[in-house]
Amino acid sequence: MSDRQVAVVTGGSAGIGADICQRMLADGYEVVNLARRAPEWDHPRFTSVQVDLLDAAATEEAAQQIARDFPVSHFIHNAGVIWPKLLGDVTLDELQGLTQIHLGAAISLMQAFLPGMSARGFGRVVLMSSRGALGLPTRTAYSATKAGMIGMARTWALELAPKGITVNVVAPGPIQTDMYYAVIEAGSERDKALAASIPVRRVGRADDVTRAVMFFAAPDNSFVTGQTLYVCGGASIGSITI
Repeated sequence: MSDRQVAVVTGGSAGIGADICQRMLADGYEVVNLARRAPEWDHPRFTSVQVDLLDAAATEEAAQQIARDFPVSHFIHNAGVIWPKLLGDVTLDELQGLTQIHLGAAISLMQAFLPGMSARGFGRVVLMSSRGALGLPTRTAYSATKAGMIGMARTWALELAPKGITVNVVAPGPIQTDMYYAVIEAGSERDKALAASIPVRRVGRADDVTRAVMFFAAPDNSFVTGQTLYVCGGASIGSITI
């Protein structure tokens, strides 16, 4: 394993992704961010690449360039969108879009980074799924593609384990981000009711998710692969009372 640790994080300009980037920088990593918008912050070991991961060709081009420029040791695929709609309103274009950003982009990026990781005998991959993978109203395309990430990660874990590369999944529940507040108004009755329905009685914070990512990303954690960790305050357990 090289002493140089370079983490590629998608969607690292804001929200959970920014928190992950800043924590990794604090821990000494070099970080490369891929996001549609430029971040409002900077760091000497931070490189930001503007790319729309919904664009498969642009994603492939960015992936190959990063693989040429950096010895990537860590890949955290955090970027995602929700596009909530009831079944009767979902379009196949939306399904294809979420398939590209959640699955296709991950494949393109990992295919670019895999030769270097394999040659060095080390890699840490973390895919960001969701509590919604277990099912949630208005999430047909979102749940399908987020569940697909879990199956994909388990497959990668089996294929890549002999190469020293671990692949795991973090699946957050409701987290205080712009994406969350785009669906639920901050301080609304719905916001309060949702927090009250979570077993720990609060909505999550970005740093709750970052700590899980950092566990899977740790170089010492070579015996944990193919796993999914729900960071959801107990929301994935079930709340039916009989």
